[in-house]
Amino acid sequence: MLLTQKGNRVLFFLNSDMKLIRQLAVGDAKVRGFDWIGDNRLLLVTSQTEGLRGGGSVEFTTGKHEFSVGRLIPVKADEEIQTVFGNSRELVDAIFGNYGFRRIDGRWVAHFGAIELEKTSSRSSQYSFRHGRPFLYALDVEKNSPTRIAAPGRAGIDRDWLLDEKGQVTASMDVSADNGDWKLSGPQGDMIASGNERNARVGMVGLGYDGTTVIYSTRDDENFMRWFEVPLHGGESKPFLRDVDVDRLYFDETSGRLVGYLDSEEGPIFKNPAYQQAAVGIRQAFADFDMRMIDWTPGFEKVIVRTSGNKDSGSWFVVDLAKGSANAFAYERVAIGPNEVGPISTFEYTATDGLEMDGILTLPPSREAKNLPVIALPHGGPHSSDGANFDWWAQAFASRGYAVFQPNFRGSTNRGQDFKLAGYGEWGRAMQTDISDGLEALAANGVIDVDRACIVGASYGGYAALAGVTVQQGIYRCAVAVAPVSDIQAMYNEDVRTSGGARVTKSALLDQLGPRDRWDAVSPRLLAARADAPIMLIHGRDDTVVPYSHSTRMADKLKDAGKPYEMVELEGEDHWLSLSETRQQMLEAAVSFVEKHNPAK
Repeated sequence: MLLTQKGNRVLFFLNSDMKLIRQLAVGDAKVRGFDWIGDNRLLLVTSQTEGLRGGGSVEFTTGKHEFSVGRLIPVKADEEIQTVFGNSRELVDAIFGNYGFRRIDGRWVAHFGAIELEKTSSRSSQYSFRHGRPFLYALDVEKNSPTRIAAPGRAGIDRDWLLDEKGQVTASMDVSADNGDWKLSGPQGDMIASGNERNARVGMVGLGYDGTTVIYSTRDDENFMRWFEVPLHGGESKPFLRDVDVDRLYFDETSGRLVGYLDSEEGPIFKNPAYQQAAVGIRQAFADFDMRMIDWTPGFEKVIVRTSGNKDSGSWFVVDLAKGSANAFAYERVAIGPNEVGPISTFEYTATDGLEMDGILTLPPSREAKNLPVIALPHGGPHSSDGANFDWWAQAFASRGYAVFQPNFRGSTNRGQDFKLAGYGEWGRAMQTDISDGLEALAANGVIDVDRACIVGASYGGYAALAGVTVQQGIYRCAVAVAPVSDIQAMYNEDVRTSGGARVTKSALLDQLGPRDRWDAVSPRLLAARADAPIMLIHGRDDTVVPYSHSTRMADKLKDAGKPYEMVELEGEDHWLSLSETRQQMLEAAVSFVEKHNPAK
């Protein structure tokens, strides 16, 4: 478990009886995740932002990159912590894809993508960058000793791999960044499927239930994602789960085989009948909460479950299926009691053009839901969605007396592919009016006072916040935009440059954003003179997704137009608000700004 203890972040190791066996301070490292490799070692993955400088024949397509670093942490405190590839001068000390852990000849082996370096000369001990296409390596975790097992594709080809239970490459896929041609190969390198996807949105999903097939995804002419299953040694590709709305897939970590999936309507579906019976029982036991099965023992005897929702700011349980018990072992926010969690519900409404949708409504605790001031809080992505769970940002505003509305506007991923595709070409248009339509519906129900609204968001949500007071007018009293896109043409240029000018990236962006001649009309930076409410811009200096310049250039335009704004710089922060100190800085600034321009009392 990763816990904050007296202000310090600590990694706690527990045994099967939930007894502490080791603890390790991690400080302000940006932890991306951790997982067991066997019973005696943990892989801890953190990330760090690094500047990139080209030279000679090397020219990088971006000035900064977020590198993932893996550390092998033994359970025994007297054993050395090692960095993945840290013993190999010819490899970058970072991982570029995790391809799974396998038990091979009694030893645990981890598989990662790695960037190889080359010697500057035959006599030199110095190494230099060659190219950024990852090789596939097997790592003996006890020795931290890597072995190359597969090479990347040629320049312009993105190659991916799947491994069997013995750590052998059993399937690989090559996708062209130039024209979208793709080829799926089996264990002997023979092509078993191929095609063309002009946006290169094709990929391997995983091995099938018995390990003799591979599941892959592609898109049809109408941009719908389809899954297919094909035998590894060749045969007909057949549709896989075509009529099922799959939220996530479950794979066996030690074999790579599919064991089940999460149906967004029906819940977990497992191939093994015993697993299925257990999953149904667990779902029924936690029916009143947003629940997710996080992990389980190999025989499904015990399951870790996380819940959140009404009166629950985040709880963790060990479900012992043999004993029929569920014991809470950790709470995410012990300072927030059940009665301090604002009520959470799903609010359904209809957009002006008749499209049905919903949003998540969070209300202030212990306050009547009538004529409340409101915060519109659109999500990022834009292809994601919000659910009826505890959201720390929404709850922060609710605790100050605001109703908070998180609209799942068209383009969101909670209502199937038709709904997602309905957002294509609608930045600043229907995607934007979906947000304000939700506020009007809430006002018609008497829940909010539509004249006391602000809009707050991050990433795409930050774009929507800026568009709410520039593209739209007369709706919001203020806008807070965190790491926002402020200029669609600039975003397009940045993404294309980062891709190395890949044609498939251009094609995919044009599909999502619509015709170029419509971009300027919905780019907030170009409409800064129209801003009709105060704006707060908040941005991390180390953002590698939406460059910091999106906020500084927006601020310059607002200043030139004489519009009220504030700019908050988050030093050392990335796009995901990974650091506790700057995350709190963001939240305090945002809440203070909203309270100033749209008081709750």
